[in-house]
Amino acid sequence: MQTVFVQIRCKPGTTYDVAFKIVLKEIHAELYSISGEYDLLLKLIIPEGEDIGRYINDHLLDVDGIERTVTTLTFKAF
Repeated sequence: MQTVFVQIRCKPGTTYDVAFKIVLKEIHAELYSISGEYDLLLKLIIPEGEDIGRYINDHLLDVDGIERTVTTLTFKAF
């Protein structure tokens, strides 16, 4: 399994709707509202063997109201 964090910028006025749609998909490990350039922070656990980009494209980016995302990959350090 691969853990990734996705920062999500929503179209103005759609943050709550976007968050609700993500929750309904049941793909998240954690989902937070955040301050700054982005509106939401999503923690995803990508199944072993899945292509990360394709997984995000197929399972997240079809949510209406998402304007931009930044994905951060994690690596086991210790």
